[in-house]
Amino acid sequence: MNNQVKIVIIDDHALFREGIKRILDFEPNFEVVAEAYDGSEALTVVESYMPDVVIMDINMPGVNGVEATKQLVNSYPDTKVIILSIHDDENYVIHALKTGARGYLLKEMDADTLVEAVKIVAEGGSYLHPKVTHNLVNEFRRLSSANNGQIPATVRRPLHILTRRECEVLQMLADGKSNRRIGETLFISEKTVKNHVSNILQKLNCNDRTQAVVLAIKNGWVEVK
Repeated sequence: MNNQVKIVIIDDHALFREGIKRILDFEPNFEVVAEAYDGSEALTVVESYMPDVVIMDINMPGVNGVEATKQLVNSYPDTKVIILSIHDDENYVIHALKTGARGYLLKEMDADTLVEAVKIVAEGGSYLHPKVTHNLVNEFRRLSSANNGQIPATVRRPLHILTRRECEVLQMLADGKSNRRIGETLFISEKTVKNHVSNILQKLNCNDRTQAVVLAIKNGWVEVK
């Protein structure tokens, strides 16, 4: 990523905002251009600074993060919003994504996950916290089973589409692992993991990691633990 990524942080807790800002300031291509304390300020701040990424708390007094995201995306369709939340329930996630958010992070995230999410979303992708991805996958499996969905009992590797290494990475995406964790497990760099993920999305004709995992489950390409 060569261009500077302009970021706005909207959260009603000043100390939490400061913590996020410090993490992002360590990245040479990131610039936190503004902060706000509630959703009612979102439109004004975005209009003034035109950021690439908005990091938005979901629970704020007055206008909450979901409503603010909806307003932002309606007014500025190119705005990329990452929701911050303490809730890992899939209903919260789905509701946030329906309003136009491009990412969903839990506040228990580590610094690497935050940086990874901002990079992916800034580049036009989507990012869900690994724990959230795992919960969504489990819910998808439960609903499919309840509706007599065809989820194969045995795992078939899609070697006709993906390489063996890409199959390993796809399984770890289904397990809810971040790029960093995948790299540590496979003893490869995060850049290499990112390249594998990009190849997987391209080969499977998917827009993001979650879509790829759901497709893999439907086809019996991964184990759901």
